[in-house]
Amino acid sequence: MKKLIIRGGKPLNGEITINGAKNSVVALIPAAVLADSEVVLEGVPDINDVYSLLEILEDFNVKTHFENGVLRIDPSEMVSIPMPTGKIQSLRASYYFMGATLSKFGEGVIGLPGGCFLGPRPIDQHIKAFRSLGAEVKEEYGVVTLKTEEEGLQGTRIYMDVVSVGATINTILGSVKAKGRTIIENAAREPEIIDVVTLLNKMGANIRGAGTSEIRIEGVTELKGTTHSIIPDRIEAGTYISAAVAMGEKIRINNVIYEHIESFIAKLDEMGAKMEIGEDYIIVHKSENLRMVDVKTLPYPGFATDLQQPFTPLMLTTHGEGTIIDTIYPQRVKHLPELIRMGANVKVDGDIIRIKGPSKLTGAPVKASDLRAGACLVIAGLIAEGETEITGIENILRGYSNIVSKLRNIGADIEMIDDSEGTETE
Repeated sequence: MKKLIIRGGKPLNGEITINGAKNSVVALIPAAVLADSEVVLEGVPDINDVYSLLEILEDFNVKTHFENGVLRIDPSEMVSIPMPTGKIQSLRASYYFMGATLSKFGEGVIGLPGGCFLGPRPIDQHIKAFRSLGAEVKEEYGVVTLKTEEEGLQGTRIYMDVVSVGATINTILGSVKAKGRTIIENAAREPEIIDVVTLLNKMGANIRGAGTSEIRIEGVTELKGTTHSIIPDRIEAGTYISAAVAMGEKIRINNVIYEHIESFIAKLDEMGAKMEIGEDYIIVHKSENLRMVDVKTLPYPGFATDLQQPFTPLMLTTHGEGTIIDTIYPQRVKHLPELIRMGANVKVDGDIIRIKGPSKLTGAPVKASDLRAGACLVIAGLIAEGETEITGIENILRGYSNIVSKLRNIGADIEMIDDSEGTETE
């Protein structure tokens, strides 16, 4: 069993370069299989979710090669096979293969996805969209079976009852080759959606409106291979910026698109954090006497739900009383008992997280229950006095590439060890 050991309280200095967006790449990989020739993705992060998707592609007879951040995907010999169990169920984003296989083959059998449990995250909007396009959809025993009638998928108008990134992307994948025009109303606006649409348009799709609440798709008959560079990971950037504000003396975060994290930066400004915003970087200077803030997560361009947990340890270093209201995933609270174990003054009151600061954190054995909770505990470990031992780190490795070496390079005392072998790993 692998775990992280962090000896906290060390000042941090140096530079960190942000990888390509995890939430983009997990959709870009399924999107790439719609091409009839090789697609090259550049800036792919070295994370477990990517390797899980590559195993799924192998089952579909898709050839891949991944090296130095460059992923080559050749779907020219891809076959339509049922995928009810196995790796397809290991991560949430595997549901994008529903839209991809439906669009490419007119059919699909996909097991319901796994990933981090953050409370109910139904796929009813996905299924509603596929049915609106003319697909027959059956959901039973944890498996979704998709089938297209003889006339094929037909473009239509689809209204999303709730703003959903996953449902918006899946609907785009499902409709990109449908006959006629599809209009998605109340679409999500996240940068990762724009990234997926940019790839598809390079492949020959005709999609307009990405980044707005209405997306228009004119169906095409074929898609070709292309090369695409992935946008920087705004959640990774926010995670390391949170650590830098908490413990940094001077840290430069490279490969950042400020506009993607503008609401997050605004909250740091409200705290009193000292930052210098560049064209593609942010420099965090030593910040003292930070003020407590209130946080409310919202769909983009609001404060991202994925940054709620990594932001919480920073709030514990500030003065005053504050609240977090997560309107996206109200049950995203599993990090709190672990923070309390370290000495945090936090509690859950209904759907509101209440925080009093500053809290003096002390190292303790804790467990990462999900990806962003793991990031939260890493930052808490950097802040805390003494040694913090984090288990469940397979969740962290799902979304953070080379996290140990990145933190070591700015002065953190952190190591990853494998208990079963008694050795240090990276």
